[in-house]
Amino acid sequence: MFNLCHLVMADSMFGKDVSKNIEGDSVPKDHVYLEETFYILSKKNSVFRVRLTSKGLSLTKETDGSSKEQTILLCDIIGSKCMRSKRRRHGASSCVCSSLVGPQQLKVVEENSGDLDENDISAYLYIYSYILKRSRRSWKRERTTITLRFRSFDKYEDNNREAQKWRTFIKCLIAGQPITYVPPLNDKKILILLNPKSGPGKARELFQTKVAPILQEAEVPYDLHVTKYAQFAREFVRTRNVYAWRTIVAVGGDGVLFEILNGMFERLDWQQALSEIPLAIIPCGSGNGLARTICHLYNEPYITQNLTGISMALVKNRITPMDVVRIETKTKIMFSFLSVGWGLLSDIDIESERLRAIGGQRFAVWAVARLLGLRRYRGVISYVKIKDVTNLPKPKQPLALSHSVSQDGALDSPDAEAFIDCDENSEVFSNAVNGKHHQRVDSWYSVNSRRSAFYSTRGSEYHSVTSGGSEMRSPVHACMHGPASHLPSLVSQLPSHWVHEEGEFVMVHVAYQPYIGEDFLFAPRSTLSDGVMWMLIIKAGISRSQLLSFLLGIGQGSHAEINNEYVKMIPVSAFRIVPEGSSGYLTVDGELVEYGPIQAEIFPNVVNLIVPDLK
Repeated sequence: MFNLCHLVMADSMFGKDVSKNIEGDSVPKDHVYLEETFYILSKKNSVFRVRLTSKGLSLTKETDGSSKEQTILLCDIIGSKCMRSKRRRHGASSCVCSSLVGPQQLKVVEENSGDLDENDISAYLYIYSYILKRSRRSWKRERTTITLRFRSFDKYEDNNREAQKWRTFIKCLIAGQPITYVPPLNDKKILILLNPKSGPGKARELFQTKVAPILQEAEVPYDLHVTKYAQFAREFVRTRNVYAWRTIVAVGGDGVLFEILNGMFERLDWQQALSEIPLAIIPCGSGNGLARTICHLYNEPYITQNLTGISMALVKNRITPMDVVRIETKTKIMFSFLSVGWGLLSDIDIESERLRAIGGQRFAVWAVARLLGLRRYRGVISYVKIKDVTNLPKPKQPLALSHSVSQDGALDSPDAEAFIDCDENSEVFSNAVNGKHHQRVDSWYSVNSRRSAFYSTRGSEYHSVTSGGSEMRSPVHACMHGPASHLPSLVSQLPSHWVHEEGEFVMVHVAYQPYIGEDFLFAPRSTLSDGVMWMLIIKAGISRSQLLSFLLGIGQGSHAEINNEYVKMIPVSAFRIVPEGSSGYLTVDGELVEYGPIQAEIFPNVVNLIVPDLK
């Protein structure tokens, strides 16, 4: 394999535009859109035959009769930019070619920069990619930049036109849109809600160093808001015009996405909002179960604090449906995407919060403490067992859902929804769907603020946590909407086909994703949208050595095949847990909820989620 970080020069005699009359489904699997021959400046008798195809960027290096070929897959390319060479400082060599001996000596600037070198008529196309490569023990992505120099013509405008054509074709292919001579527009930004206290508290740093540079290279505009207090993200999505963004991204742990999800369900237009605006997660917390699940299901390497692959998904904007679980306690209704826990794992999750500074290792440390002081919990578990998971219906389209409200009163019309402004002088926006006018939140702060050290693409904005006027007012009332429950009320008797188990338990944990943490492969057979919850029941009486074996094997999912008098894994579509007493922890997606009766049911394909591109 040859080095792809190089500077090459075009020869237009070999250039071909073979894109005509290619539309939609008529494109062959490996159709060639553009071809060009480039020379390597630092090596004689070597050329690159470069082709842009529907598969990716094909580079064939020809030297003294021999050739080597490599293809950079389209799914690994995130963007491209046209640049010009930078004006040399006073006293530099007057030879135009002297600064182009190697790529490390080339200095480029934006096309509209006042510091460009007008003596150099070349146009430079930078192509940014993150190639999947295998290291000694695992796979990882390696950043690779291809630099193509176009100077076949005597005028910069003509060379730039050729470079822009390549850039436009690349952008159309990345976006999955028909090839045109006009670049596809990012007419909407992505909304990023970042929790600076997630996990070990490195979310800001990780976003700045790992995520923002990728968005910058891909020219994806974004608005970044740093959360100021608990439930900030929830209030934000409930009260804002979320249709102004194309995606909502949670940067932090699973708790941030939990807030966003439930804030969306507190909107009167929850069904439209969730169908039109996908959600995404950038893992910077301690557990990171959903992000680990996404990488697991889409064969994307998951390396702690290496966010390359999952950040690339924001660029590709590939969407897949995800199930949600409606959960009811004595006083609240909420929606979940990960798990519900009672007993050992919930104890470890909540009590290890005091060790948050050490990140995900806190779970292992506290597991030892809980094994030494093993607890038992008495209660009743009821569930609807799925008899055959192989024959489950898997609807491809989101279900047509009826509505419900978590408090008495008729569901208001979406026209009655008010977006509460955080600014006294609010603007009015027009809903693109029905033309009705609502008040809109608009309080933006300059990306050049001294409080912001984040990278930004053109048009992106950073909203400081300390900027004046950024405090957000809550709406007059907030109630939970969402799909209507099919279950009896929490205090009512359950139907006769439900299974009941009463006694003492070490833990009951129900998950609907394969991973509930970075190292917890809890439900290996689970997928994002299969309509199944996997209930793990561990009864009292199990020995500490058996429990230790369970905890050691949970990283490989070996517990899922165990079925004995103490441990069993059951696929269910609904459940109810009724603990006795008032001492213990109940968790939903890792968040502590009130201790007492709790019931849940799963709804398939309600939420759209951003996932990696597998093409």
